[in-house]
Amino acid sequence: MPRSQKTEGPATGPGAESAGQEQEARPRRRQARGERRIAQLLQAAAEVFCRTGYTAASTNAIAREAGVSPGTLYQFFPNKEAIAIGLGDQLLQQWQESQDRALTEENLGLPLDQLLDAALDPLIAFNVENPAFGVLLHGPDVPGPIAQEHNTLHEASLTRIERMIAGFLPDTPPDERSRTANMLLALFKAGLDLIMSHDGAAREAYITELKTAMYRYLEPMLHDDEDDSGDGSTGHSP
Repeated sequence: MPRSQKTEGPATGPGAESAGQEQEARPRRRQARGERRIAQLLQAAAEVFCRTGYTAASTNAIAREAGVSPGTLYQFFPNKEAIAIGLGDQLLQQWQESQDRALTEENLGLPLDQLLDAALDPLIAFNVENPAFGVLLHGPDVPGPIAQEHNTLHEASLTRIERMIAGFLPDTPPDERSRTANMLLALFKAGLDLIMSHDGAAREAYITELKTAMYRYLEPMLHDDEDDSGDGSTGHSP
């Protein structure tokens, strides 16, 4: 009669448990290293895009900026477009967070000058700290997905601004709210171009000019809204 063979089951005991934990830890460490490498490559791409623009940038230049070989870069991104899309997604998420802080209904109770500070300062600071955001969103040859996200962002920003106007000027008709939101967004973009093209005291001066322009645009509307909600007495002309 053949001798029965002993089958080995799964290992048990303290040693086996320790080995299992070590095996689980290795993928986590590899994942963490991979995430750090991706962040390093995206930061390098932001530097290169700001320096040369998206079109003139190359994967070799991005790899050099990151201090890695092109082969290492290709382990994470197949081409320059994929890098740009990854960076664009990251910056758009951060921009959304800045916009959430800026265009909050909690600011509606502030006086107009303080409201403009609260709304504009986070948005300006984000663009100053992340110049690649403007390069990617406004460059002529950026990848299609980024251009599509830009259009979505534009419409979302208009909706948020209109909602703020409705809270700040509740008697404003919808069509006027839409025009005002479009004008404020256009003023912001034009002012931001000047702000980003200057440094130091000149940049601060243009920030002040942008806030002054928006204040002088909105302040007469605020008085008109107060007059309309009052007893019918006429207010002062802008």
